Amino acid sequence: MTQSQKSNSIDAIQRILNKYPVMILDGALATELEQHGCDLDDPLWSARVLLENPDIIVNVHADYFRAGADCAITSSYQATIEGFRKRGIGEEAALDLIRKTVKLAAKARDDVWADVQGSEAASQRPKPIVAGSVGPYGAYLANGSEYVGHYGVSDETLAAFHRPRMAALIEAGADILAFETIPSLQEARVLVELLKEFPEAYAWLSFSLKDGTSISEGTPLEVCAQTFGSEPQIVAIGLNCAPMDVVTEAIGLLRQASDKPVIVYPNSGEIYDAETKTWSGQGSCGSMKDASEQWVAAGAQIIGGCCRTTPHQIGELAKKWRS
Repeated sequence: MTQSQKSNSIDAIQRILNKYPVMILDGALATELEQHGCDLDDPLWSARVLLENPDIIVNVHADYFRAGADCAITSSYQATIEGFRKRGIGEEAALDLIRKTVKLAAKARDDVWADVQGSEAASQRPKPIVAGSVGPYGAYLANGSEYVGHYGVSDETLAAFHRPRMAALIEAGADILAFETIPSLQEARVLVELLKEFPEAYAWLSFSLKDGTSISEGTPLEVCAQTFGSEPQIVAIGLNCAPMDVVTEAIGLLRQASDKPVIVYPNSGEIYDAETKTWSGQGSCGSMKDASEQWVAAGAQIIGGCCRTTPHQIGELAKKWRS
């Protein structure tokens, strides 16, 4: 990463927040891939589409950018050397696929940005950025353990797992890394220590939650925020892949424990069963746009959607916080 890239990555979030009260993230990738006919019933999940039809990933990213997202999160959440190896794909080819996730998101961003240049829409928003998704070790296991966090593995095992794909995402030009759906303090510590091996790179850190006050493994959320609140390479701390009804309480704790911008991108409001891999409660989902008023009032500055959210919902958020 060049000095110019460093400046862009560290300034990318703050540049947007200096102009707008809220930075808008994209929404669910997998939900939209399924809407485009992709079968994600696979241990590779959305990374399977990298192998079979990467153009659809570009199209989904583009839909979110057109809706008003300031940031796309790459399709690398479940793209790992170990996962690809089980498909007979060697390490170098796997790393190329991980790099490709950044290039696909950047292509979508650049294509959409070229289309809107000179328009009123472009004058009302900054050029969007690309966040390289670094999903948890539990995502590779494909057994729902990213919502539990007790892997029973060493720090060294976690570091060896995360290091090469972090390097690949940075090499490919990601503006920032997204350490997302992190269920344990142990894994968060490992990721932040690894980040120091790439001193010109920056990341946000978002946890999966057990409830509104603790992360999935049970560590208090405020302890997590305090632990990483002074880390210069961490530019925001928050949560993702959590139900909407716990977000406001969690934001309050994060704001009290750290001065970092608070990032939240919860699920649509439906409930996920990690054992059956099914969702329920669609009829009880509230409005993300309306809920965002409480989140911003509580102190959130970066908002988007995770599982089961759509470009329509992100478009509503963008319209609300761009007016």
